Amino acid sequence: MTALAPDPSTAGPGAIPAIPTPPDPSAPSVRQRGKRIFRLALPALAVYAVTTVLHLLVLAAMSDQDGPALRERLLAWDGNLYVSIAEHGYPHGYSYAADGTLTGNDLAFFPLFPMLIRAVHAVTGLGWGTSGIVAAHLALIAALIAVHRLLAVLHGTRTALIAIVLLAGAQPMSLSFLMSYSESLFLALAAGTLLAAHRKAWLTAGTLALLTGLTRPAAAAVVAALAVAAGLHLLRERRLRPRPLAAVALGCLGTPLYLWWVGQRVGDLGAWFRIQEAGWGTHWDNGAAFLDFLGETLRRGDGWVSVSTAVLLLALLCATVLTWHRGTWPPLLVYGTGIVVLTLAQSNYSHSKLRLLIPAVLFLVPAARALAAARTRTAVTVLCAATLFGCWYGAFMLTVWKYAI
Repeated sequence: MTALAPDPSTAGPGAIPAIPTPPDPSAPSVRQRGKRIFRLALPALAVYAVTTVLHLLVLAAMSDQDGPALRERLLAWDGNLYVSIAEHGYPHGYSYAADGTLTGNDLAFFPLFPMLIRAVHAVTGLGWGTSGIVAAHLALIAALIAVHRLLAVLHGTRTALIAIVLLAGAQPMSLSFLMSYSESLFLALAAGTLLAAHRKAWLTAGTLALLTGLTRPAAAAVVAALAVAAGLHLLRERRLRPRPLAAVALGCLGTPLYLWWVGQRVGDLGAWFRIQEAGWGTHWDNGAAFLDFLGETLRRGDGWVSVSTAVLLLALLCATVLTWHRGTWPPLLVYGTGIVVLTLAQSNYSHSKLRLLIPAVLFLVPAARALAAARTRTAVTVLCAATLFGCWYGAFMLTVWKYAI
């Protein structure tokens, strides 16, 4: 019978102690991991720094000395409303005008971005308005990193770099990313969901999709993209697996939870929809308002802003159609197209649609791929010109245009 080796923990005083297992020399150290993360984030950080400086310089140059300061520009319109929610919370019910008609109120705005503002305020001690701007900038950095990593995997690093330059600088309303608006947070979470789904990190993808649903109702496009990614994975595996299904179920919870909470707070399950309709005239109309806007604008040419908005929206539609013929990853195709459909098929303010579309990303892919195939000098020249136009257009809409963006 073979004798068992003595257990070192119970052996006597003369026992030879166990030799510890040496560390694996091939395993990366904490410092090496940090360097790798910084190297991966560096393109996004560089694009953020350059485009932010350009946006703010052009905005400052176009602002009148007697008008609002730069900080107030970045807090305009919905920015102040998000900050107010973070500081004071939500109202407890409907709001009414002096004549008794229902009006919109802060319950129309989803809670995650105000929560981020509150977190920044608590950690840094900055004022509420500054915390709102800082929250948007932090979210934009995260968004650029996530979009760059996703597109680098799908289309290569050159295309990914060009795409985030177009995203942060050249889009006509990319200045909104720097304002106290929720677009930057929405994009960060949406891109994170897609990246996690591509890496088969299903529970992470589902959690991020849930958080996206607490940021904007357009998260329906994110959930649809996640469902497509999960479905494609299950088809390849040829059997049901719980994690992809759990991810989709998680993602479906975000927006309904907030709508239910508003209904409970007001005492009317349809309260959120009534508030949106009363305050902003927003409802699903299958694109009727958008088509009316296009028809009137292209026939009568009522001012530069209306004409440029119509032309740019048509250009974005054409670019979206092009992506359906270029072998785009199906979940990204569903996400971007979903954002376009949700934006154009509702009766919201036509001049805000360019801002609502900036997180879509998809329609930037054809231009990014074309520039990636061009000579470097050509690509740089086009990107510089497009970025200057994007910076000017956003500054114009924030300083000259007197209505909400």
